[in-house]
Amino acid sequence: MIDTHAHINFEEYITDFDNFLNKISINGVEKVIIPGVEPSSFSQIISMCEKYDMLYAAIGVHPSEFNTYNEKTEKEIYKLINHPKVKAIGEIGLDYHYGADSKDEQKQVLRKQLEIAQESGMPVVIHDREAHEDVYNILEEYKLNDVIFHCFSGTPEFAVKCIEKGYYIAIGGVVTFKNAKDLKEAVKIIPLNKILLETDSPYLAPVPFRGKINSPEYLKYIAQEIADLKGIDIEEVKKRTSANSKKVFNI
Repeated sequence: MIDTHAHINFEEYITDFDNFLNKISINGVEKVIIPGVEPSSFSQIISMCEKYDMLYAAIGVHPSEFNTYNEKTEKEIYKLINHPKVKAIGEIGLDYHYGADSKDEQKQVLRKQLEIAQESGMPVVIHDREAHEDVYNILEEYKLNDVIFHCFSGTPEFAVKCIEKGYYIAIGGVVTFKNAKDLKEAVKIIPLNKILLETDSPYLAPVPFRGKINSPEYLKYIAQEIADLKGIDIEEVKKRTSANSKKVFNI
């Protein structure tokens, strides 16, 4: 399996990191993509990915960190997207849950990073929280190679709109929650060739670890839930989602 979104550069993981990665591998995860959040984390993520073969990076500024985006940041992103371990621009997007008072600023930073993606041909990893319509409409303004909706939280109807555009849907631990009815219904109708797996570690640990620190080692619980919802074998989910991830991230 491939965990397409895990913040394993956070302090929760860096103590005894080699053993941590070994535990991930034992639990069937062969690769992990670490997303950028803000500029001060970029060099750390790149260093980790250079040291460990199984790690790859996405580089971008999270909507909650929009005030860290400036000319210097933009130049750094342009430089880093040429690094062989950088496979996407992300996570970028809009967050109206925590940032309802900064919508205009978030949109400006999102557009600047989508311009880089359009120019470079890099895929984009989208953070979309309570901003579905605005995110979708802004994406429509650009010619992008691949779009990944990280930690999808939309309705089944919104999932259909995204799939019709060719976007990928990344499913995380929320799909295992009993009250995640819309997400469960969305998974049932999303074609398997458009689904990616992610944990969003350290957040949103799947059942039976809900409320605890998440880890890529729990990716199998997400895969199993998807398999159950679709009525297929978990090995098919693992195989197809891994192929999807390798294709979209060119790994």
